[in-house]
Amino acid sequence: MEEPSGAQLLGPVEIRALAEKLDVTPTKKLGQNFVHDPNTVRRIVAAADLTPEDHVVEVGPGLGSLTLALVEKAASVTAVEIDPRLAAELPATFAWRAPQLADKLTVVQKDALKVQQSDFATQPTALVANLPYNVSVPVLLHMLAEFPTITKVLVMVQLEVADRLAADPGSKIYGVPSVKASFYGDVSKAGTIGKHVFWPAPQIESGLVKIVRTKTPWPQDKETRAKVWPVIDAAFLQRRKTLRAALSGHFSSAPAAEEALRAAGIDPQLRGERLDVADYVRLAGVIGS
Repeated sequence: MEEPSGAQLLGPVEIRALAEKLDVTPTKKLGQNFVHDPNTVRRIVAAADLTPEDHVVEVGPGLGSLTLALVEKAASVTAVEIDPRLAAELPATFAWRAPQLADKLTVVQKDALKVQQSDFATQPTALVANLPYNVSVPVLLHMLAEFPTITKVLVMVQLEVADRLAADPGSKIYGVPSVKASFYGDVSKAGTIGKHVFWPAPQIESGLVKIVRTKTPWPQDKETRAKVWPVIDAAFLQRRKTLRAALSGHFSSAPAAEEALRAAGIDPQLRGERLDVADYVRLAGVIGS
């Protein structure tokens, strides 16, 4: 199948001109840093492994740098944008830079943390985004929870957050985000992005995180999360404590915590960072030992 003719991607000149036109100053509050390097955008899209059948959701499209590249590869793109000025301008940017692909774009003006399945005409199969840095993990987890149809994820986040999300059990940076992301499938780091491809340039480097949703022995539903999430949170609340001590509040007492841990085949003297997601699911009583 022949690919549609490509979009004209945005460079530094176009990004500045659009921002000036809209009187937009990127804000720290909304975690805005606009990518102005076409090569970086293409790299992100390539790492996402999209097919022409994929329906992509992009969170925080900003001025449309990544959005323009995504529509070249996917069946459709739904862009979720909280800023009304940016949301209103995206269709105009497509009319300017990719008129032949404009019908593949849908814009949803909403807070990504509140977006629901009912906001989408077509349920997404992929999440590809330069996530707002200040809410990157909550947004990522919300999208995975709300849209079980998402089977592939490629997101750009702060490098430190990327390392945490992809950390393995036993490492010093393994924690709540690592466990909760792996609840849905295989999490890995897909690269590092320097500061100078953004406007304004952030203080820190960024990292790409890839998640491939897999079939798990546990249901990935709201009821399961309601049982598992509190156990994960309690285990890492005071990460220097043993699980017997850390989970004493959750299980009402230290002896009760020890009993639950032993029933799940887990040493009560271990710390939370030693357990993988399957251990936590078992401990929550969702699947047996």
